[in-house]
Amino acid sequence: MAEEKEIESKQEDKDEPKEKKSMIKPILIVATVVVLLGGGFFAWKGGVLATLTGTPEGETKTAEPQKTQEMGPVYNMETFLVNLNEPQGKRYLKAKVTLELDTVKVQLELEKRLPQITDAVLAMLSSKTYTDISDLTGKYQLRAEIISMINSHLKTGKIANVYFTEFIVQ
Repeated sequence: MAEEKEIESKQEDKDEPKEKKSMIKPILIVATVVVLLGGGFFAWKGGVLATLTGTPEGETKTAEPQKTQEMGPVYNMETFLVNLNEPQGKRYLKAKVTLELDTVKVQLELEKRLPQITDAVLAMLSSKTYTDISDLTGKYQLRAEIISMINSHLKTGKIANVYFTEFIVQ
């Protein structure tokens, strides 16, 4: 009898690990679901999803097309070909610049001052290095500098924007 009780207790001990193993799986599944739901809620509340989709928090995308601003008159400048400010002078920049004017009156003044403005743009472009203009940020910075420099020469109006219609660095 004592032997039968020992055998039964040994069999019960063998059954306990199986019960523990079978309990771990559902607990892990429930914990995983809770973590995923919590992360989804955090992303939704924190605005991460809005950032990824490009809509600001609290706004929804609408099917309405956005109104584009009317473009002012344009003036095509000549193509600029300059050596960049490099140690050995082996790189050059070829840029075609188009200016957007705020009024038609500016075009008359721009044509009068064209040699002065062309000289200033040439000096500015040749002072740049390859690293200054090689990335997108550098091109935007160059665009802003050209606008500022040309506007400092004008009296009747201003340049609204500068467009590079050709931009080659070699």
